[in-house]
Amino acid sequence: MAKEIAGALKLQIKGGAANPSPPVGPALGSKGINIMEFCKQFNARTQDKAGKTLPVVITYYADKSFDFIVKNPPVAIQLLEAIKQKSGSAEPNRKKVAEITWEQVKSIAEDKMPDLNCFTVNSAMKMVAGTARSMGITVKGAFPA
Repeated sequence: MAKEIAGALKLQIKGGAANPSPPVGPALGSKGINIMEFCKQFNARTQDKAGKTLPVVITYYADKSFDFIVKNPPVAIQLLEAIKQKSGSAEPNRKKVAEITWEQVKSIAEDKMPDLNCFTVNSAMKMVAGTARSMGITVKGAFPA
């Protein structure tokens, strides 16, 4: 028989660095989830992505057990890694902070494709380009056909 789902939690945690301190501890502890067990499993699963911020969806059940899905890093963080800067522009409509190529946009879109709600790489590239524009990053050249 299937377990009864009690709820779901969404957190963003750095890969390989989950620990019982806030924000992880209080979020899990209030739901009755074993914090140390989650931290051990999360850190073991994300050793290869150490230091990157990863969204995680935790499904917890009535019997206090849990499952979790680790997703790819957010597009904004991948864009910041591509331009090698700490943050985007405070005024993205006036002040541009960097430029990226459509090849970089395509690689980010292909990486993030399973988490996006689109079916083609072209539509994923448009979503990534929109995020870049809202961060003050310009995309060089015309959209590849």
